[in-house]
Amino acid sequence: MRLMVKSMNSNHALQIALFTAALLALSTTVWSAQTPTLKDAYQGHFRVGTAINRSVATGSGFRRTPEQIGNDIALVKEQFNQVVAENEMKWALIHPREGADGYSFAAADAFVDFGLRNHMELAGHVLVWHAQTPNWVFAGTNPPPHVTNAAPSTVADTDPAAMNRGGRARLGRGFRGGLFGPYNGPRASREELLQRMREHIHTVVGRYKGKIKVWDVVNEAVSDDGTSILRNSLWLEIIGPDFIAKAFQYAHEADPEATLRYNDYSLENPAKRRKLIALIRSLQEQKVPVHAIGSQAHVNVSTSFDTMDQALTEIATLGLPIHITELDVNSAQGGQRSFGADLADNTATTQGGLVSDADRRLAEAYAGLFRAFLKHDKHVEIVTFWGPNDANSWRASGKPLLFDGNCQPKPAFHAVIAEARKAAADK
Repeated sequence: MRLMVKSMNSNHALQIALFTAALLALSTTVWSAQTPTLKDAYQGHFRVGTAINRSVATGSGFRRTPEQIGNDIALVKEQFNQVVAENEMKWALIHPREGADGYSFAAADAFVDFGLRNHMELAGHVLVWHAQTPNWVFAGTNPPPHVTNAAPSTVADTDPAAMNRGGRARLGRGFRGGLFGPYNGPRASREELLQRMREHIHTVVGRYKGKIKVWDVVNEAVSDDGTSILRNSLWLEIIGPDFIAKAFQYAHEADPEATLRYNDYSLENPAKRRKLIALIRSLQEQKVPVHAIGSQAHVNVSTSFDTMDQALTEIATLGLPIHITELDVNSAQGGQRSFGADLADNTATTQGGLVSDADRRLAEAYAGLFRAFLKHDKHVEIVTFWGPNDANSWRASGKPLLFDGNCQPKPAFHAVIAEARKAAADK
């Protein structure tokens, strides 16, 4: 039996290699009305979305020429049926200053208008995150701790069942707090920070109620390393482990019809995935309204079908829909050893030039990923790319997407379409 399975896997790998070689042998692909679309190819399986930046939402910007922006917009409209704002709804941009008059809604409004105008489903990103949150959110009159490595808490690091109850967790290295670095000044009290969180969530979610159907409520709260389940952050340090439950409670109050998801990266890593599952089961036991799991899937060309298949299999045991929220496949040599998405590590993971035979390896990786998504399409509801093309990617040097900087489909695009066609033929 093992020999038979191995032989079948080898044959499939050979088919992918031959198919990719044929694509690479073609002359430069030209974008045309005859090019298939991702949203049509995967209709009946899951929605296919993309993150968009302010240039796409508004039609103007400084990094791309007007013609390039026009092509970006045309690509988004043609290929995708779901969009998320890459940056415009993060706290630092939508609520940069304290108080009710401290909001800046223009860019977020433009994103929402773009999606509605083009009949796309909208996702909101993100309500509570340790990064890109202004320092004023955490500021108050309470003195900061005198030490940076206190003794571990009695519950937060070791007891998943107590993960979201009140209490304090230890502070450790690696925290990146405010927009311009860690905040080390006098802190808000638990009550003050909870009130700020509630007011922010009610205002933002309430403004787009009925328009934005899905929200990333809490982002990247799971620890990458060690035995701690939760990441060190000022949310955890000031409020306690129940900050996650409170955020979901407030979001549900603001829009009871919205799908609320927990979003994180590196869930392809078994150790981090176990922490994620422990956290979500704790929330479920407490009847916290978590409605979906967002798996970012910032992966690399070494990521296999088997890796993604195993990740989806285990996440599905939670009984919640799975949303692939920030998909890209790093082709840079520096990004082949991890599934990380830490902002501070991004420069390192896109260095070293591209891996050898990058187009072929990218196509093979995407083919394997989409085979896994198709296998689990009873659980996978949305697959969202983190950018429409390489020029708009946060990892542009890693050439991680299906379309190049000129909006031309790469061999990886055709490999993804081919997987959809194979699935249709097998029905």
